[in-house]
This record gives sequence, C-alpha cells and structure tokens, in this order.
Amino acid sequence: MRLSARVDYALRAAAELAAAGAGPTTVGELAKEQDMPPKYLENILLQMRRAGLVRGQRGPEGGYVLARPAAEISLADVIRAVDGPLANVRGERPEHVGYRGPAESLQQVWIALRATERSILEEVTLEQVASGALPERIRVLASDPAAWD
Repeated sequence: MRLSARVDYALRAAAELAAAGAGPTTVGELAKEQDMPPKYLENILLQMRRAGLVRGQRGPEGGYVLARPAAEISLADVIRAVDGPLANVRGERPEHVGYRGPAESLQQVWIALRATERSILEEVTLEQVASGALPERIRVLASDPAAWD
C-alpha cells in the first residue's frame, strides 16, 4: 500500500485536531506541530471541509475543528476525502478491471486487498489515533515482527 503525502498530511492534521478537542487550531499551528508546508495543508483542509470532516472558523480566534466527534471519523473517511477510493488499479475500481488468461485471478487479489484495507482503516478512528488507544486487533497486527519488514 502506498499513501500519498497528501493522505499522510491529512491524517496527521486530523489527529492534531482530534487531540485539540473543541477549540479551533490554525493552519499555522497544525503545520508547525507536524512539520508540514502550510500552503499545502490549507488545500488539504479545504478538501476535508468539502467532505464534511472539518469546519473552519473565521476571526482572531479562528482555525479548524473537526465537524464530528473524533470517535465518529475513521481513517478511511479522511483518506477518501483527500485521495478518493481506498484501492484502485490504474485509476479504476478493482471490480471494473478485467484480466485474461493466467492473470485473471489478479482481480480477486485486488478486491481482497481493498477489503483488508477497509477492515482496518474503517475500524480505526481519529480518537483512537490521537489517544494512542488503538484497537487490540491493530496492536496485534503491528506487533508481529514480520509486519515491520
């Protein structure tokens, strides 16, 4: 699985907003805390706003806040907001890609891969990431030494 810089920045900013609670956080603060370019982050937050994940507040006490409780926003929600579908092959959904001959079963592999991604990314919420209290299943998977290779 390859995550774009856009997705990485979006997830890190969302985790910061989850940790901040109800108070707004400026783009500058988010960028500084996570060492990200502010202009690039601003574009990402606009995409997240359009997707209904964050709200912007104007004024001297302005900034961004999560639009829903952090426990109700999954990592998959954030990824889809800034990068589209979780898994694709050459820009197509796996069920729309067909192969012939010996490669025919690759489509099933891509669909299984997407199902596995979904099962993890839809389970983990921003609240869990921000608090470090990841689901047991995730901790078990990550504790396997082979997962780190």
